[in-house]
Amino acid sequence: MFRAVFEEIVRRCVAVGLVEGRHVAVDGTVVQANASPHRRISPAQLAEVAHVSHTVREYLAELEQQNPVDDPAGPPPADQKAVARTVSTTDPDAAWAVKLGRAGFAYFDNYLIYNASRVILGVEATPARFRQEALAARRMLEQVEPLGLHPESLGADKAYGSCEFLAWLLARGVAPHIPVIDRRQQTGGRFTREQFRYAPEENVYYCPAGQPLRYRRAHPTGHGDIYSATVGKCRGCPQKPGCTPGAFRKLLVHWEEPARERVRALVETPAYERSRRDRYKVEALLAELKQRLRVGRVRLRRLWNVAE
Repeated sequence: MFRAVFEEIVRRCVAVGLVEGRHVAVDGTVVQANASPHRRISPAQLAEVAHVSHTVREYLAELEQQNPVDDPAGPPPADQKAVARTVSTTDPDAAWAVKLGRAGFAYFDNYLIYNASRVILGVEATPARFRQEALAARRMLEQVEPLGLHPESLGADKAYGSCEFLAWLLARGVAPHIPVIDRRQQTGGRFTREQFRYAPEENVYYCPAGQPLRYRRAHPTGHGDIYSATVGKCRGCPQKPGCTPGAFRKLLVHWEEPARERVRALVETPAYERSRRDRYKVEALLAELKQRLRVGRVRLRRLWNVAE
């Protein structure tokens, strides 16, 4: 019912011209859960605590329904591996978070707004985990489409700058005005990947000394391909001290690297700068949530209640 009323308000804003929906912004804020930081356990203890805790028992039943396993006493569902290292026995959906030096169980309140009028177009509650912000943004963008809104650009901070999310936006025709999450410069002062020349016809990278780094394999968890030189090529190289401390140099090239390159090209454009300036509007609405509406801490427990 809350969702239906909310969407009807957005439709009326569209009907009277308050919302055009071309340029939008997204952000999230941490909201404290109604759960004591002292009532927490490790994920391995969930099954044991479920015998005496009705809330934890419900939580495990939901995980099993979403990720069925043959033996209820066997390994935990795959989704449970994503649970934080500590789990609340009071509200297992909340995530352990540290914000401004304060630790506790919390949720994210995520907003999608129309920049020009600051009308809130979407709201999503998620556990306070880093990767949940981009997932919430995807859900909110999908939810506004039936309302007749098709954004052309999305402004956000660096928390939303993952390769996968940027590629998803570009595939939908949305320009990501988002700083790219990029660890290429974290090389300890050694050569960065920009200094390696790619030869597409050979599928080979060449280092500053002219030695080839050939394709070896796909990275099992890094969502990219590994290119490397050999010990023999690197051993006598005079530039090795500025390249790698290992026996040979390796590169991890993300599968969605072309998406990152396209987003980097947007940084100097006037539209990108305008979206960057407009981000304060969604931050102001999140501040209003806490300071004026006094929702710095939720009263209800479990994700579906927090969503209301």
